[in-house]
Amino acid sequence: MAPPLLLLLLLRFFSLLPPAGGRGELRAFVVAHSHMDVGWVYTVQESMHAYAANVYTTVVEELMKGKQRKFIAVEQEFFRLWWDAVATDTQKQQVHQLLQEGRLEFVIGGQVMHDEAVTLIDDQILQLTEGHGFLYETFGIRPQFSWHIDPFGASATTPTLFSLAGFNAHLISRIDYDLKADMQKNKKLQFVWQGSPSLSERQEIFTHVMDQYSYCTPSQIPFSNRSGFYWNGIAAFPDPPKDGVYPNMSLPVTDSNIHLYAKTMVANIKERAAWFRTSDVLWPWGCDKQFFNASVQYSNMDLLLDYINKHSDEFGVTVQYATVGDYFQAIYSRNLTWEIRDSQDFLPYSTEPFQAWTGFYTSRSTLKGIARRASSLLYAGESFFTQYVRKHPASSICKCGALKQLQSLRWAVSEVQHHDGITGTESPKVKDMYMNNLMYGIFNVKKLMASIIFDMNNAKKNGEVYSSVYNKDSGIPVAISGLSYRKYSIKALNGKQSAFIGRSVKYKQKDITRADQESQQLLPVVNNCYQVLFDQNTNLMHSITERETNQTVQLTQEFLEYHVNGDVMKGPISDNYLFAPNASAVPVSKAVGLEVVFGNLMTEIRQYFYSNVTAQDYIYAVYTRMYTVPEGYDGKLLCHRIEQEYSVGPLELNREAVLRTSTNLNTRQLLYTDSNGYQIQKRAFKAYMNNTVARNYYPMVQTAYIEDDTTRLMLLAERAHGVSSQGNGQVEVMLHRRLWNNLQWDLNYNLTLNDSSVVRPVIWLILGTKDVTNVLYRTSGLALEHRPVVMFGALSDKPKLPRQLQQNSVHGSPVTVPPNLHLQTLSIPGWRYSSNHAEQVHNVHMGKQKQGDADFSRVLLRIRHLYEVGEDPVLSQPVMVNLKSLLNGLGSVILVEERSLTGTWDVNTLKRWKWKTAQYPSKGFSNTTETSENSIVTVHPKEIRTFFVYFQGQ
Repeated sequence: MAPPLLLLLLLRFFSLLPPAGGRGELRAFVVAHSHMDVGWVYTVQESMHAYAANVYTTVVEELMKGKQRKFIAVEQEFFRLWWDAVATDTQKQQVHQLLQEGRLEFVIGGQVMHDEAVTLIDDQILQLTEGHGFLYETFGIRPQFSWHIDPFGASATTPTLFSLAGFNAHLISRIDYDLKADMQKNKKLQFVWQGSPSLSERQEIFTHVMDQYSYCTPSQIPFSNRSGFYWNGIAAFPDPPKDGVYPNMSLPVTDSNIHLYAKTMVANIKERAAWFRTSDVLWPWGCDKQFFNASVQYSNMDLLLDYINKHSDEFGVTVQYATVGDYFQAIYSRNLTWEIRDSQDFLPYSTEPFQAWTGFYTSRSTLKGIARRASSLLYAGESFFTQYVRKHPASSICKCGALKQLQSLRWAVSEVQHHDGITGTESPKVKDMYMNNLMYGIFNVKKLMASIIFDMNNAKKNGEVYSSVYNKDSGIPVAISGLSYRKYSIKALNGKQSAFIGRSVKYKQKDITRADQESQQLLPVVNNCYQVLFDQNTNLMHSITERETNQTVQLTQEFLEYHVNGDVMKGPISDNYLFAPNASAVPVSKAVGLEVVFGNLMTEIRQYFYSNVTAQDYIYAVYTRMYTVPEGYDGKLLCHRIEQEYSVGPLELNREAVLRTSTNLNTRQLLYTDSNGYQIQKRAFKAYMNNTVARNYYPMVQTAYIEDDTTRLMLLAERAHGVSSQGNGQVEVMLHRRLWNNLQWDLNYNLTLNDSSVVRPVIWLILGTKDVTNVLYRTSGLALEHRPVVMFGALSDKPKLPRQLQQNSVHGSPVTVPPNLHLQTLSIPGWRYSSNHAEQVHNVHMGKQKQGDADFSRVLLRIRHLYEVGEDPVLSQPVMVNLKSLLNGLGSVILVEERSLTGTWDVNTLKRWKWKTAQYPSKGFSNTTETSENSIVTVHPKEIRTFFVYFQGQ
């Protein structure tokens, strides 16, 4: 959610206009909604107590009182908490009835309204699947429309995601202010979006961009100094007022003011109608934390709508309560031909010239990192548990308890994808809530994985038995195939030489302001793939040579800080959301220390950046690691990466820290960044009248690169960052932010981002030709995202051989896919719904949908093609996969059902609306998935295919 001063656009009042464009009577669809942030300023628990539970309790009650009334529900986390802990049996029956009547509609249906800039596609799918599974299991319904009204910019991945989930239309709001103004003026706020260049029309979706009033009802009314149309006022924290009187309650509708209310509403409807092509007007009624007293809301709006409809000849407008589905159905039935938008996204997002929402790409870096590590652990835990259940059906571990452990992390990872969660735009106490929930889920899943290991090894459970370890001073190389588990017995060699000896060399600290460029001395660090040279006059990196092609790129790295203003009286400010630098970035160090640790498996170069030559402490450091792969191991990925770990902080107040990498590549200031780890966006540098630096920052979720005609420098990240190319041959990554400002709104809600932490992000550098990096970066990105889970424990069985390292493969054949595919999901979701829709609807109707334990027989499998059409001559080809052979290590596959992205549709029955375009002039239904026969599927570039798999003996 954003500051009100950025949202509240004053309603312009003017004499009643003739119906827009001479299209006859206007029809306004009044969509009642409450935007309920899963976090942001208040914790979920505080919100449930203050208003969220009352939203569903009172809305359900009021909908039952008037057959014309409707409401849309969005975030499932709040609804599920209400359903499980608050709702009575009567209210639950009423919800079922309202859904059947189409008067309550779930839109999006995910656990949260996920952020689109800094989230990974895997986690977007997870939170959507969590919500959809609950809705289908409980009600037999499947959301078909989006309502992405508040994420700060719109990604091109999202329309593809929602298409694959079976949605018929997509709705967004926050796009760049000047672009929205232009689209409004030219009636281009609606289009068919082909978000993926490879999937194009097969997964396109009709998209509606909200006009300048966005998702909140215009609140300024000319006859009152209170807000209009918000009759229940503003939610009060921490407790609802006992007398029911809330702040800023709108004037009740009376005989004396109803005509004034009607004129105000009709004027706004007509203003909006002029920006769209049809006479159907979407009129959102609601805003943040609304409808906690639905009685006063509906009783006033009933009167107003009745009055306007009785005077429709005078006003030229009819009004009706509606759902989002009602509105899109009306647009679809118009049978118009729509323009196509290609795969370009709507990022970055600015609300005015000095308000570029590019700071949140980096805000709360630690939370961003923990969220991604939790996600990676969850996928490891899911696949481990799935294999365990399949191979050990008579196990001693309680499967229901194990599923609850996994569900705790599913819930936490889903929750933090909220657009005020992983973005870092929440208050400190809400950040703590996310962190606590993530750590609780991480603990549960690690505990489950340890229990599985013990059960499979029949080991003693004595005390603390597991931990994740990275030790810089020891190392034993091992090779582990995909989705497999290995056990190693390790014992100390008493008094003998360690398995890994490092030789540390410390170099003299250098004053980089007085470096002697004439007598340059270069220190080489070499492995089989790269030679990296360090300038001993400055202790900075000098160049990298890719050894196979002997291509050398001049490359230096330095830390800089953007200084930002914290006083609103002195100009634009930076905050959790916004980045508004005062000037160009300033170098932070005048002296650099250097230490190199040489070893057989790894060489680590440690650089310490000091503010001046006499400083003893540093707040910036880089640890660069290059790996040497022993013979007998496939080390292509390991050899071809230069791993860098940064230590940054604590920063001074109102500083934004970046690492700038400068090369001699002629990049023409073009930057490429990934879209949610799914596809790549080309980012040309744009000059603006104001705030050019900030408006040329983009989100890097997993990948960014620069290139010239022959050579590419790639950066792979394990958390999201802001990234930019502020000069030819340059790429800079924002690593950390610490801010304070005196904007009263920020102070009131503790949203000033005074983050005094030290952050330690990791980035892998890959340098090479475009062909070589194309092959490497997809799998390398996955290797960074899904690093092996290492656990240590005391096992009962003794090593049989007197070896330092004994290997015991507990699993038989690993589950591996071709190099251009990614096995994205292998899990047991546990949902109890029937795959047959008619049967599921019948079960819900008969009240049988929740009987029995979780379903452990159904395995959810997702496979993703990593490459775009034409990206690589070999890897971009379609791939044929025999699912029975692929999963042979788990048992004998007897049935495979292909499903929609979140599992709730059988793809053979999924018929999405096909919108008319100049490219495809006929309207109809879209069903373009090649369904599998005999468990053999062909996966085309960028496809994500989802299956339910059943095995013999289940």
